[in-house]
Amino acid sequence: MKIQHCPACGAYQHYPRPICVTCGGDHPAEVEAAGTGTVDSFTVVHRAGEPFVLARVRLTEGPIVLTHLTGIPDPRCDRPVRLVEGSEPPVFTGSDDGL
Repeated sequence: MKIQHCPACGAYQHYPRPICVTCGGDHPAEVEAAGTGTVDSFTVVHRAGEPFVLARVRLTEGPIVLTHLTGIPDPRCDRPVRLVEGSEPPVFTGSDDGL
């Protein structure tokens, strides 16, 4: 998963923008995220078919992403999660760290 890092102030941001939202620097670089984070908030969406979990995940680097959670039977806030490799758009699953 790609995020942006500002070399001027050191801030990370996601989604990509032409300038840094922290300092206004005009050259944020694209970097690979660690792929880990924690659940800030979530909701279970019940539609026709299987319910799915929509979550707000705070990445280890700091930015927040809106994503799906998979393979977590009991989602909860502050749960560590990791990126499902190769998922596009990004999907997160439970992490073995801190469970």
